[in-house]
Amino acid sequence: MSGTWNTKYGVRRVRQDPPTLNEAVFAAAGLTDDPAQQAEIAASLMGRPVEEIRVELAKAMRPLRASRVIEVARGGQRAVVVERKSPRRRIAPGAMR
Repeated sequence: MSGTWNTKYGVRRVRQDPPTLNEAVFAAAGLTDDPAQQAEIAASLMGRPVEEIRVELAKAMRPLRASRVIEVARGGQRAVVVERKSPRRRIAPGAMR
């Protein structure tokens, strides 16, 4: 479908923006752990040269590492945190005094 088309309500247009650097790096980090491959994936998503993305990725690399899963020293296993959310309890209308 093209960028503009006619409907019974008038002309409609679709705005197509390339992803921001943060969005592209987040998507690339979900696909691979290798920073070189992340730069290539982000560059292809954004339509920009790989060298330019590598420079930007190097600047933004510190905060990204903090949000990743931490490797445990024993056998290279990954640490997993499981949180259980208790069910919501309902109180009968006449029960409160």
